[in-house]
Amino acid sequence: MAIDDLLDEHEQSERVLAWLRSNGAGLIGGVIIGLALILGWQWWGARQAASDMQAGDDYQAMLKSLEAKDIKKAQAQAAALDDTPYAPLAVLDLAKAQAEAGQRDAAIATLRAGKSPNPALEQVMQQRLARLLIDAGKPADALELLGKAEDPASLEVRGDAQVALGKREDARKSYSEVLAKLDVASPGRRLVELKLTDVGGSPAKPEARI
Repeated sequence: MAIDDLLDEHEQSERVLAWLRSNGAGLIGGVIIGLALILGWQWWGARQAASDMQAGDDYQAMLKSLEAKDIKKAQAQAAALDDTPYAPLAVLDLAKAQAEAGQRDAAIATLRAGKSPNPALEQVMQQRLARLLIDAGKPADALELLGKAEDPASLEVRGDAQVALGKREDARKSYSEVLAKLDVASPGRRLVELKLTDVGGSPAKPEARI
């Protein structure tokens, strides 16, 4: 190997060492930070999984309290499930038990306080709350709660509220819209047809399928 080549390699080595001396601390710091982030994420994931498992156990305990008709205890257990994925389910189960036990106002309060990031669960809570409001003699509040929801279940509850308000024509429209959206074989279709007939409507006969 030529002397010039050796000098070039030596010079390159010196440059690499000089760069490492200048930037080595930053590299090491970056590696440490990266490892810390990875380990922190793994720790958080394990902690979250453990928290979810504990919440699942707490939810099952609440259901056992409801089975035992201990609504007061179940209410405290449901409150402890706030900010967990089981909170909306706990609200629905608790409100149902309260309503069945004749505690309608308590069930209304439970559902009013309930929230869910899941649109489907949020809608179910609103529908159940609207039904209880109608039962409590507050159909106007039920209509306001339902807003412009157009799913079959919400439309049916809207029709019920309109009946309670004496708005039979509006109720006929709501029930007719429900039937237009429901499948012919839907188990709830017959009840809606009866409601429509009761307000002076006439259920359209389903088209025959070839």
